[in-house]
Amino acid sequence: MKLFLLLGVINGFLAVALGAFGAHGLEGKISEKALGTWDKAVNYQMFHTMALLVTGLLIAKVTGGSLVWAGWMFFIGIILFSGSLYIYSTTAIKTFAMITPLGGVAFLIGWVLLGTAVAKHL
Repeated sequence: MKLFLLLGVINGFLAVALGAFGAHGLEGKISEKALGTWDKAVNYQMFHTMALLVTGLLIAKVTGGSLVWAGWMFFIGIILFSGSLYIYSTTAIKTFAMITPLGGVAFLIGWVLLGTAVAKHL
């Protein structure tokens, strides 16, 4: 589906931009621990950007509801997991850190759905 390819491209761009911002714009402004949290958010965003792109490519080859849901779970996971870590690392508001596991669960569901689709259709 073209949508997931576009979401992958946008998230890839954002992951690179946010990674550069963390390395150059936040250095010395937030703690080393907070920078590590920022880096984790960037890494997970990029990993799941690749999952979005693969999902989009697979949807072009095979139609299936589980692939579409996998794509949405990866996207939601990026927003909840990486988004909450970006905010937490710059504000230290613990409420945002408590959202992060929901993003992790969305990632896990996405991977299970992707695996199910691959096993079923490929």
